[in-house]
Amino acid sequence: MNTATAIKPSAASRVSFGVLGAISVTHLINDTMQSVLLALYPVLQGNFRLSFVQVGFITVAFQFSASLLQPLIGHFTDRKPQPLSLPIGMTFTMLGLILLSRAWNYPVVLVAAVLIGTGSSVFHPESSRVARMASAGRHGLAQSIFQVGGTMGSSIGPLLAATIIVPLGQPSVAWIALAALVGIIILIRVGHWYTVNLTSTRGRTTLARTETGLTNKQVRSGLTILLILVFSKFLYMSSLNSYFTFYLMDHFGLSVQNAQYCLFVFLFGAAIGTITGGPIGDRIGRKRVIWGSILGAAPFALALPYVNLHTTIVLIFLIGLIISSAFPAIVVYGQELAPGKTGTISGLFFGLAFGVAGIGAAALGALADWFSIEFVYDVCAFLPLLGIVAFFLPDMRPRKKTA
Repeated sequence: MNTATAIKPSAASRVSFGVLGAISVTHLINDTMQSVLLALYPVLQGNFRLSFVQVGFITVAFQFSASLLQPLIGHFTDRKPQPLSLPIGMTFTMLGLILLSRAWNYPVVLVAAVLIGTGSSVFHPESSRVARMASAGRHGLAQSIFQVGGTMGSSIGPLLAATIIVPLGQPSVAWIALAALVGIIILIRVGHWYTVNLTSTRGRTTLARTETGLTNKQVRSGLTILLILVFSKFLYMSSLNSYFTFYLMDHFGLSVQNAQYCLFVFLFGAAIGTITGGPIGDRIGRKRVIWGSILGAAPFALALPYVNLHTTIVLIFLIGLIISSAFPAIVVYGQELAPGKTGTISGLFFGLAFGVAGIGAAALGALADWFSIEFVYDVCAFLPLLGIVAFFLPDMRPRKKTA
């Protein structure tokens, strides 16, 4: 019997690349607009004469609003899916950027950051559910396609800051907010597909509760280890996203624009790592990708504070490439540990990522004020070593099935 003929897939068993592409593009738009806030830090610091601690609290306002709401929204949408929440989340982000472009003092900047964070908290859990529904079992691939849009969006932010916002000033942020209109239109179409497929075979099979064969103790232990890994990854990423430009300006004397270009190199490497991490996890097991990614970045992170500018650019690309491959595998691994709770797990990990980044940004800003920006990078270089705990994750590789 011809195997290819015998296993001809139905429509419900095929990966919906069109939907994944749409959700990835809107993730790109969403995170581009959000990354503008981070890339705008040097401009805001100059306009309002902010200390590093105040800069850190902008990140707290943005990330903390997202981290608190995301698990709650994910838990709610697991019980009652809300397809229309996708364009609503994009609308919050757009309103936050428009307010940011007109902010006349520091408190208004904080309010704008909260609105942007709220948009993220609404968008991520439900869009992650859409990605899983469209995956047809290739969950790592789908999560990577979804996440790479966000990573690419984050990398575009510094370029927009260098080419548009820095030369034209803070009011130019309003023009970037117009991209949200495109995202809202796309998400309305995605929400329609989501509604149609929610009760179909595709929706029932991908979002259903299934047995994992693990004890409750193993599940709790696995989730705890994943949370430790997310903490180490995103605290280190926060040091780069929030303060790498300041480090380059202080340590190497670069201009704001050139420092933004160097930040783009890191974020571009992170985009490549994000798109490769998920599919590799589908093939060789997510546990191997997770520990190899975070622990594998440690040698480069430890060397970063002691090299010249050209080597710094090479190392920062490699760090972004390696360490970012972990997050798609972490999210899917968590979803497999707690099947049927896709939104809750996605909200928990995306929310924790934002929360760790926010609190970490404030703490690292305080360290930079009290000591120096170089001291921050000396300390943060050891964070990827926490990747060693990934060895204790239970093996979640799917067992081979016989036809």
